[in-house]
Amino acid sequence: MTGGMWDWHDALGVGRIINVSGTMTGLGASVTSVAVQQATAAAMGRFVKMHELQARASAVIARLTGAEAGCVTASASAGISLGVAGCITGVDAARAEALPGAPGSKSAVIVQAGHLCSYGAAMGMAVELAGGAVRQIGSATSCADHQLAAALGEDVAAALYVVSHHVVSYGQIPFARFVEMAHARNVPVIVDAASEYDLTGFIAGGADLVIYSGHKFLGGPTSGIIAGRRDLVRAAYLQNIGIGRGMKVGKESIAGLIAAMEGWMARDAAAIRARERVVLDLWLEAVAGLPGIRAAIVPDPTGNPLDRLQITVDPAAAGASAARFAAVFGAQDPALIVRDHKVELGVLQLDPCNLLPGQAEIVADTLSRVLASGPALANGPENDPRNAGVNGYLGWGG
Repeated sequence: MTGGMWDWHDALGVGRIINVSGTMTGLGASVTSVAVQQATAAAMGRFVKMHELQARASAVIARLTGAEAGCVTASASAGISLGVAGCITGVDAARAEALPGAPGSKSAVIVQAGHLCSYGAAMGMAVELAGGAVRQIGSATSCADHQLAAALGEDVAAALYVVSHHVVSYGQIPFARFVEMAHARNVPVIVDAASEYDLTGFIAGGADLVIYSGHKFLGGPTSGIIAGRRDLVRAAYLQNIGIGRGMKVGKESIAGLIAAMEGWMARDAAAIRARERVVLDLWLEAVAGLPGIRAAIVPDPTGNPLDRLQITVDPAAAGASAARFAAVFGAQDPALIVRDHKVELGVLQLDPCNLLPGQAEIVADTLSRVLASGPALANGPENDPRNAGVNGYLGWGG
């Protein structure tokens, strides 16, 4: 831990961490490039007409996604709410000011039950904040065409399609069919693709609005992107006179995101993935032969061009459960924050996308040391990600 890796943490008095969980909001999402940091800092020292800056961002979003237009929001969650609101009101200022209390008779938003996930808050909440009424179709593991067809009434403002590792991965209406059926009834489709690398496919596939995070894979400041049809983007942007006021995004985030998007379009994706593979191989070697530990390199479940190390723990042979190992990793200095979405199944994952120089080797050492010490951890604490999110807020004292 030399070379100033922890200077910032130590000076601020916050815990040292290495993030191998992913672009998680609770960990600060991502680390920005020098170019993004400079663009963000430069904007903070200047005035700008915000409509002009958003117009500049719209042009870059259009190049990035193939959409007609785009705008920047405070977050992807805000983007969902503003996109839904735009579909409800259109470019009607009086109707925008009436939200969320008086959305009118055309305010239902169709969502498959298997897509009503939580991303830190319930997906339906983002719809309801805009005055929309969630119309759930199907059940968690099965949604049929006739259920969507029956729901597409005259009161439907939009249909929301969610792409995430959090959603049910089978039994859902495929995206192309979902779009086809919604468009047959003149219902716009909003896609929540907050954490997805695919920045063009959903627009090309017929989505009317697509929502992305600006501060996850793109590596920008905290922000969200709405991309899509010009009329609906304008309607979503109009919501800043109403519900969007509390979701407003600053000049520094817009400027930083512009730099991040331009950097994304110029990146060497193949070289980045090759570097990540070297790291994964290092970690795979570090845990090879440990009792009760089975490791493999696995692809991202939604098709993003990245791999992770998956560790499956046999607690009887390893001496401790995956949940206990996750807790011990998090208690190290620096804390190693692993991906524990499937910890109750005995599965941990490590994501190489967010490492700083020198951290891959620290991770390898921590993995081999902690996973070899299972018998000594028999009575330790366990991670339970089901409750961790709310417990973090309940335990915060300010």
